[in-house]
Amino acid sequence: MSSTQHIERIFRQESGRAVASLVRVFGDIDIAEEVVQEAFVIALQRWPTAGLPPSPAGWIITTARNRAIDRLRREASRDDRHAQAALVRAQDDERRDVGPVSDDRLRLIFTCCHPALATNVQIALTLRLIAGLQTDEIARAFLVPEPTMAQRLVRAKKKIKAAHIPYRVPAQPELPDRLKPVLAVVYLIFNEGYVATTGDELVRADLCAEAIRLARLLVELMPDEPEVHGLAALMLLTEARRPARTAADGSLVRLADQDRSRWDRELMAEGRAIVRACLRRDLLGPYQVQAAIAAVHSDAATAADTDWDRIVRLYDLLLGALPTPIVALNRAIAVGERDGPAAALAALDGVAGQLDHYHLLHASRGDALERLGRPAEAAAAFGRAMSLTANAAEIELLRTRRDAAARLSTPPGSGER
Repeated sequence: MSSTQHIERIFRQESGRAVASLVRVFGDIDIAEEVVQEAFVIALQRWPTAGLPPSPAGWIITTARNRAIDRLRREASRDDRHAQAALVRAQDDERRDVGPVSDDRLRLIFTCCHPALATNVQIALTLRLIAGLQTDEIARAFLVPEPTMAQRLVRAKKKIKAAHIPYRVPAQPELPDRLKPVLAVVYLIFNEGYVATTGDELVRADLCAEAIRLARLLVELMPDEPEVHGLAALMLLTEARRPARTAADGSLVRLADQDRSRWDRELMAEGRAIVRACLRRDLLGPYQVQAAIAAVHSDAATAADTDWDRIVRLYDLLLGALPTPIVALNRAIAVGERDGPAAALAALDGVAGQLDHYHLLHASRGDALERLGRPAEAAAAFGRAMSLTANAAEIELLRTRRDAAARLSTPPGSGER
């Protein structure tokens, strides 16, 4: 890996922390984002020759803070009241009341998830600021053009500033109303880490770890909220499988083919214990049901031992609570494991119109078609899936499956002589 690539990786890992810290200091998301970007530009110029500092994240935050103060001093000298206010805020930083939780990133998530913003904007803004996703990556996740997403993000930041939305974790009475989007964005941060939207690597371990850390904080903050526990269990049980998801060469290994001895037993035990506690409460919500599904997978010593009937019944429960095309897709995959590929294909075709631009729909159709002995159609489905993902590990797996299906669909002796 080149020094530039290494610095870019540090940027992805640390930009969320740096932006959150500087929003606390200056109270302005735009300033925080801009000076963090400037600090990384300086890092790209200096670090390849000077070497990495002992704490790259600390260096970035300090450099960005100094850049912001220098800029605000220049602007304050021109009677810019906003700059003057930001300077006063920075000077008063240590004494500021920021709420019951001293975690910059969690406070920023609650700021972004204020009810004054539309839910899709809340999620997009948090992915930008905390997960460090670029605008084009977020646009691709929301299936909208990049300029459209850029405008949404700009408007959201302006609204936060104009409405004086506080940078803090809300008081206890406000928490339940803010919980749903906060849980959604924490889970999306985890998902972005578990299967990166773009790049050569399948996983961004830093984002998985960050999402689990935030979930643990939320459990401390809201111990009586069952869905907080459900989300924590879901992520722990999913993270437990991560060591087996890639082969030695970095290629993706499907769940059915994973070496389950490599699963993290400690995380699995912690996740299962939380699921059991949730089931005893009997106040199941969507995250708890998904955690229960993950627990059933973790109970199976081999893929063949999986209790697919139980998983389908749990998906039936989940679909009733969360009737989304993604849940229906996952249920269709489970139905295929229980009832065979014909049943899977029928269920997948039932949601195809809503998920035509989602690569996992076409990958799942390819799998069902391949099992039905229809290799030419399977190859086309895998090819379509390839065109809809930008993750190199996923593309390579889909290419391998497409090519294998294509070879089966070619009659012997029909090649060029």
